[in-house]
Amino acid sequence: MSGNLVAPEAQAIAIPCRDDVTLGGHLWTKAGPGGTGTVIINPATGVLARYYHSYAAFLAGHGFSVLTYDYRGIGQSRPARLRGCGYRWRDWGELDFDAALRFAKARDPDAPLFVVGHSVGGFLPGLSENAPAISRMLTVGAQYAYWRDYERSRRARLFLKWHVIMPAFTALWGYFPGKRLGWLEDLPAGVANEWSFRRARMELSHPRPGRKEVLQRFAAVSAPILAIAVSDDELGTVPAIGRTLEYYRGATRIEVLLEPADLGFDAIGHFGLFHNRHAAGFWLDTVRWLRDGMNPWPDKRVAPICSELSSRQNFLPPNLWTKENPQ
Repeated sequence: MSGNLVAPEAQAIAIPCRDDVTLGGHLWTKAGPGGTGTVIINPATGVLARYYHSYAAFLAGHGFSVLTYDYRGIGQSRPARLRGCGYRWRDWGELDFDAALRFAKARDPDAPLFVVGHSVGGFLPGLSENAPAISRMLTVGAQYAYWRDYERSRRARLFLKWHVIMPAFTALWGYFPGKRLGWLEDLPAGVANEWSFRRARMELSHPRPGRKEVLQRFAAVSAPILAIAVSDDELGTVPAIGRTLEYYRGATRIEVLLEPADLGFDAIGHFGLFHNRHAAGFWLDTVRWLRDGMNPWPDKRVAPICSELSSRQNFLPPNLWTKENPQ
């Protein structure tokens, strides 16, 4: 399987959401005859979709159609005025990802749908009411920024940055001016504040009447999930990824922990795996999972652990869980 296949050019697209917000995105049509399905790439918080375009073109060169898009408030989906727009983090899953999923399904109803989710992008699919249509998921550093899950030696610094400074600047500006600070992209106030004040139990950030529905949506996802953690990722730690995976109880979940040396590098961090230096290695291995459902790193599997969430009584009603995490 070659890492240097020729990929087609991307086509700019507009994705309509149920609430009349329109998202900007791009679509790569698979190269060559046949095909293996459609991949939707979900970005990390505050990261432009174009950051993933090289990876998208790579996947298209290996027979996938690929859709990338910016969440509302970001990049090509940013409104003329960010202050007061009212966009929330949960909207990115309930409305934006859901719209991307419906767009992909309408375009090719018979093709399997795959998701590659980076950081919060691996958490958002569970918020979509149409997530049961997903055939397979690959997540990279998938977490929703609960501060106790940050890497221990850097936790105090990260807490100060994202849970003290960010909400303070958001209150002053009416949105988070991330670009001015050199901290990723600007964020709508609702997104920044959901991040800053995230609690250990995700559903507690939702209004009480809707919490059961949110949990049921996650439990309804049956797509197998391969969740990648990297040992030098200060945000997407093993506990952080485990916290996210616990909500996907209806899915077969495999978590692997990679060392930078496993991929031939000294450092990778939270963002490095989507750099094109990984085309001949990590990217090529992800094709094996997306296309064939084969875990390329069976010896790197992380054993399920009893986390803070699962150890708490009444965390989730037992009738919501449909499949145990396989050992």
